[in-house]
Amino acid sequence: MSAALTAALAFAARGWPVFPCKPQSKEPATLHGFKDATTDPDVIGGWWWEMPAANVAIATGAPAVDVLDVDVKDGGNGFEAFNRLKRAGLLSGALTIVRTPSGGLHTYFAGTAQGCGALRRHFLDFKATGGYVLAPPSMVGGRPYELLDERSATGSFDWRYAVRLLDPPRPAPARRPARGGNVGGLVAWMAGQAEGNRNNALFWAACRAIEGGHEAQLDELVSAAVQAGLDERSAWRTAESARRRAGGAA
Repeated sequence: MSAALTAALAFAARGWPVFPCKPQSKEPATLHGFKDATTDPDVIGGWWWEMPAANVAIATGAPAVDVLDVDVKDGGNGFEAFNRLKRAGLLSGALTIVRTPSGGLHTYFAGTAQGCGALRRHFLDFKATGGYVLAPPSMVGGRPYELLDERSATGSFDWRYAVRLLDPPRPAPARRPARGGNVGGLVAWMAGQAEGNRNNALFWAACRAIEGGHEAQLDELVSAAVQAGLDERSAWRTAESARRRAGGAA
């Protein structure tokens, strides 16, 4: 019995559906790919009897495993992001760790109903429902998938949490208050400005306050700008520039 067939039957015995991929390739050797995956030993034996050198693929997601794929490419690798996830405690429930032919990692977790995903900028892929991975002793380009560690853990991996951690959503830019609005609205808007726009925002808000006859309340806008991160001296210089404009268009 070949090592590939032995591995395929062992995975199937754990309840992990498997199917063959073409030798030295990630391309499925069955008509419907991962949809043909099975735990039936007779079907599995037939596949590898016909193609003894076929690679072994596991259909990811429940009832098998979810897999975090750390890529290594010419443009970079996913190990920095992987270590951030590790420090955050997201990898503590890993079942299995496999080195891939590129030098990356496949980290197996208990299978869930999550879908597949990718963080290309961080060189990470997530294989779950609707995906598959090659497993040891498969080979691509003459290099093997190698089992590095196997544990009795049964933890799952929260892909959505990982995405929020590595690529948090950017806050929507605050809308400028309507012209003629009260100074309180301008102050609140100014206090919420992000880095990189604070001087321009203060100049615009100060001009609007002056246009509305609220020049005496420029100190409130300056305080809001300081709260947003500007130093007080720069904030007052900007406010004075707006005062010199005396209500000119911004």
